[in-house]
Amino acid sequence: MENIKEKFEFEVNPEYEGMRLDKYLAEQIEEATRSYLEKLIDNSYVKINSKIINKNGRKLKSGEKVEISIPEEENIDIEAENIPLDIVFENDDFILVNKKYNMVVHPAYGNYTGTLVNALLYYTNNLSSVNGNIRPGIIHRLDKDTSGLILVAKNNFAHAKLASMFTDKTIHKTYLCIVKGNFSDENLEGRIENLIGRDTKDRKKMAIVKENGKLAISNYRVVEQVKDYSLVEVLIETGRTHQIRVHMKSINHPILGDVIYGSEDKNVKRQMLHAFKLEFLNPLDNKEYRFTGKLFDDFIEVAKKLNFNIDKYMI
Repeated sequence: MENIKEKFEFEVNPEYEGMRLDKYLAEQIEEATRSYLEKLIDNSYVKINSKIINKNGRKLKSGEKVEISIPEEENIDIEAENIPLDIVFENDDFILVNKKYNMVVHPAYGNYTGTLVNALLYYTNNLSSVNGNIRPGIIHRLDKDTSGLILVAKNNFAHAKLASMFTDKTIHKTYLCIVKGNFSDENLEGRIENLIGRDTKDRKKMAIVKENGKLAISNYRVVEQVKDYSLVEVLIETGRTHQIRVHMKSINHPILGDVIYGSEDKNVKRQMLHAFKLEFLNPLDNKEYRFTGKLFDDFIEVAKKLNFNIDKYMI
């Protein structure tokens, strides 16, 4: 049997009582294709209450423990795909892309097409190989439905140097988001610092935890407020999974359109979160760089509909 790359464990909540196993797993691991999960079930990578289950249609009961093991990917050839990219800047060492929403950064869990990596492979032959053929050039990530700036390395030397900025916290990343609710005068700016780890009740979510988590720091500033909504800039000092989404929920201002940490909204298609600005001293040439990534039409449309003065962000 192959080496196991990752393990997920879930406890079935009452709302999933009677749901098919394959459908349940598809809801818990959103990045995975249904066919990939079915294959894992067929090949004995899924257990319920410690017993291997090979039946995709097995109906679940509340309180059951579901465990799924993700095997190491074999040496898969990722295809280049002609997907348009918004290139903000490029030199011999890196490419800066303004990633659109509804785009996964790199292939995973049987989802091998339509990703940023597929698009990059078509765009250039020069990508770092530090992270193998599944994640060439990828230094950091954005969630599928978070748009904005992402830095891509073109060679291994540049990859190591640029990655050190994230480790050393010398790169400054500012996001723009629309959140629900209004802030009191004394809370128009603030710093959120705590540990973030897997939610023990729902493993597909992250949560603020007291132990077994990683330090997460976000600094926010309210830019403008309208009835029931606020436009907020968030500068992050760490880059934990779902960090801003978890932090904004923790202060009772979930991001508009965030169905995992907030609630569905019929007026938006995705969470209103955009990686707007990147600032750093480039360790490769010792020059200061400052980039902004233009907002996508859906963000602008929602902001204008809510009567925010968004023009200053429309570069």
